[in-house]
Amino acid sequence: MEKLIVVKVFNSRVEAEMAKSFLEGYGIKALVRSDDAGGMFPQQQYARGVELSVEKSDLQEAKKLLEKSDLL
Repeated sequence: MEKLIVVKVFNSRVEAEMAKSFLEGYGIKALVRSDDAGGMFPQQQYARGVELSVEKSDLQEAKKLLEKSDLL
């Protein structure tokens, strides 16, 4: 995997996972990352957000797809 770039920071893991699934449906690999102590403190998602990242080469296409879907 090449360098990952954050496409968007979501308010919850559910929103980020939905966007990830959407992108993967178009063949774009995505990664969801959240600093919530391994899921033990999910309330931290609301304070720090949940990042959705893609490879640098897929960034523009991912943004276009997410904007079209209203997920961005």
